[in-house]
Amino acid sequence: MNWLFKYTYGDRVIWLVIILLSMFSILAVYSSTGTLAYKMQGGNTEYYLFKHGAIVFVGFIILLGSHLIKYTYYSRIAQIALFISIPLLLFTLIWGSHYNQANRWITLPVINMSFQTSDFAKLALIMYLARSLSRRQENIKDFKGAFVPIIIPVLIICALILPANLSTAALLFMTCLLVMFIGRVSMKYILLLIAAGVICFMFFISISLLTKKTGRITTWVARIENFMHPVEDDDGNYQAQHAKIAVAANGVLGKGPGNSTQRNFLPEAYSDYIYAIIIEEYGFPGGAAVLILYLILFHRTIRIVKKSPRAFASLLAVGCGFMLVFQAMVNMAVAVNLFPVTGQPLPFVSMGGTSIWFTSISLGIILSVSRDLEQEENKISKDNSNQIHPESLEVSY
Repeated sequence: MNWLFKYTYGDRVIWLVIILLSMFSILAVYSSTGTLAYKMQGGNTEYYLFKHGAIVFVGFIILLGSHLIKYTYYSRIAQIALFISIPLLLFTLIWGSHYNQANRWITLPVINMSFQTSDFAKLALIMYLARSLSRRQENIKDFKGAFVPIIIPVLIICALILPANLSTAALLFMTCLLVMFIGRVSMKYILLLIAAGVICFMFFISISLLTKKTGRITTWVARIENFMHPVEDDDGNYQAQHAKIAVAANGVLGKGPGNSTQRNFLPEAYSDYIYAIIIEEYGFPGGAAVLILYLILFHRTIRIVKKSPRAFASLLAVGCGFMLVFQAMVNMAVAVNLFPVTGQPLPFVSMGGTSIWFTSISLGIILSVSRDLEQEENKISKDNSNQIHPESLEVSY
């Protein structure tokens, strides 16, 4: 651990949280992919262990690289990333890989890996939003001069994500609203935006149901209805039922690592419902430990924001931190049946490729802000120690 901290910078507690989450990730993915390995790899259970381990290792390399970049460079990167994300999302909606009645991925033929463009777009939007808010602090209360230029990219990106991934669009929109609130955008504009969004969404759903359109609309409605009025023998509640079994049948201390039974029934045990598998195997202590780790990440991010004197640094860190923690809370709420099925993975824990890598970039950005703050504090401390105080001088005659 000392060797690692020697070559890393920024908040040490966040580094420790990342290491612990990656350990939970490797153990939980290895355990939960038993059924998948039997079906897809002829029972070779180590296949997904090594594959996921390699993805996590690459994620650490990306994390190390992104945290060494001075956070101010992300302001320039945000402009380029936002302009790239819009055509990427459009391409995905039209020609993306089709799965579960939605086009969310672009398949990269060279490395044979699926790339979820919304992961790239939401990080690009958070960076761009932090840039826009910080550059307009002098006239932030002005509607035309500040609010309109800030909200247009948010509406465009969320609207392009919405048709294929409602939960991601909603989480991103909520994160942007929170960042705008912290960025001193007028509260009346934020409330009007929330009201307009709810009205437009309800109108969209109503028109779609009246015209009897199929696809993602019916999936959204079915998930909400199944959550509000669960039926035990209904196929629509299959995932939620087995997730509840995993949570309820584990005892206080769990069944032990590798002893999960619900991994054989849950279709996304290694992704959307990995938290249920963690609770089943590690019991209440394991589930509480994962929850506490995300809460610690949330607390340390707030601490960085409070200590940072610069608007862009604060908004950048809080946007990346809130986005990850909100997603984690939604995933865990779904696993314990406190929220309808959303399809959100558990950040840095669920099995995945590009999702883990973009999570690594987000964490690296937070650590980059923390690293810059740490360097400034060390410089001030050094200057103060070198300063000569008159009362410390001995006067000789």
